[in-house]
Amino acid sequence: MPQTRPHLRQLALQCAAAFAVLSLAWPYFVMRNEILPWPATALAIGAVALLLASLTRQPWWWRLIHMLFAPLAWAVASLSIDPGWFFLAFIMLLLVYRGALTGQIPLFLSSKDTPAALAELMSERPGTRFIDLGAGIGSVLRPLARALPEAQLTGIENAPATWLAGYLRTAGLPNCTWRWGDIWRTSLAEYDVVYAFLSPAPMPALWAKVELEMPPGSLFISNSFPVPGVAASRIVEIDDARQTRLYCYRR
Repeated sequence: MPQTRPHLRQLALQCAAAFAVLSLAWPYFVMRNEILPWPATALAIGAVALLLASLTRQPWWWRLIHMLFAPLAWAVASLSIDPGWFFLAFIMLLLVYRGALTGQIPLFLSSKDTPAALAELMSERPGTRFIDLGAGIGSVLRPLARALPEAQLTGIENAPATWLAGYLRTAGLPNCTWRWGDIWRTSLAEYDVVYAFLSPAPMPALWAKVELEMPPGSLFISNSFPVPGVAASRIVEIDDARQTRLYCYRR
């Protein structure tokens, strides 16, 4: 199962930092009949949020977000920008980065050399049933469908904009199925190879799903993010710009 509402936990942490600072600062300045100094208050909230994020062992990027959120929010608010632009920006981000907002799964695009490496791994098994969990814009499925015409390929995506891009890119490929859906509600039992390029956060839960659902002899491949505490049966190193590693786990 996926982690339970991680975005709400992060929101609660930020709210706790704001409450801690304001519960002390507001009465102090009210008693002194002074206006609350919002720049300093925002910096204090950021510092407390960073402390709480560190104490709760959040990943480094969440610590950075928590530290900068309140100061940046104050800075942007001081610009008097029409709120409609913020709403539009939120909608655009939701269309592309829905996974990051709901499950700590940002949009990562596999390099152009990754499909070739996957094709080599799958070439020994003609007719392989393959699924890409969080398939993005189809950067893996499209070239893989052409390299392995006998394979049965499925991509699943739930961010509207990237789903549409992937649908258009894979349309007309007879061995490729493009689906809208939640990776956690997708059964892995019918696939020989499962590929994922997600983030460190969901890997323990995803591995539990792999162990529960994937059949014996099948192959789970994680791009860049190993399963914590589990030794990969094989690691494929790709000579691309990011020095991609494919962690392969044989069931």
